[in-house]
Amino acid sequence: MGTVLVVSAHPSEGSFTNAWAEASVAAAQAAGHEVLRSDLCAMGFDAVERAAHYGASGSDAFDPLKAQEAAGQAGDLPLEVAGEVAKVQAADRIILHFPIWWFAPPAVIKGWCDRVLVQGVLHSVDQRFDAGMCRNMSVLFCVSTGASAAECGPDGKEGDLALQLWPLAQTFRYLGMQVLEPVAVHGVHGYHEGAEEAALQAQLGQLIAAQTDVIAAWDIQPRIAFNSDGDFDDAGRLKPGAPSYSAFVRHA
Repeated sequence: MGTVLVVSAHPSEGSFTNAWAEASVAAAQAAGHEVLRSDLCAMGFDAVERAAHYGASGSDAFDPLKAQEAAGQAGDLPLEVAGEVAKVQAADRIILHFPIWWFAPPAVIKGWCDRVLVQGVLHSVDQRFDAGMCRNMSVLFCVSTGASAAECGPDGKEGDLALQLWPLAQTFRYLGMQVLEPVAVHGVHGYHEGAEEAALQAQLGQLIAAQTDVIAAWDIQPRIAFNSDGDFDDAGRLKPGAPSYSAFVRHA
């Protein structure tokens, strides 16, 4: 058994997002895993990287990567960041629970990545992608949208959910992690009434109950495909004949 880090991003303690995250906690514990938990909104996690976190003035020139690397090497990372870094380093698996807001994860998820995935500690110039420091780890996104499944498809008016999630998936791929195909539930919003509201609550209850199966089947869940380092030339461009797995990395 390993260690699972469950991260959630929703400002309401009673939200479906946090209920789903707690279902992941319970399922992982029942399977014998040690569980670490980060409820980012409840923690008041500061999503904005800034010079003041490193004792510098806002008027000073500030290079976040260099500041992170120096603080990481000195063992002097900001306390809230050091705590989250320790969780990531301890984990074999990470589960992120969040809604889609304005066609992307909430800002605190991006800010958590900006601040916690520390240069020189969880990645470096020479240790990224295929050579990433987190090659033995994997991550799953558990996502809710307010739109329907049809609207979130490749031809949907809300845009392709897979493309909306790609930058976050690429972030963890950069660290070397495997990224599982996301689990998504659609039409989750507070404007349902009557029978529609009852049907949604029944669906969400089933999804929460099914989280045990998601955890149990982790090792056989499909992974998002990414290009290997060898698919790119010395300039970092996709080689002719190399596969393209996403509209974000394609042949010109």
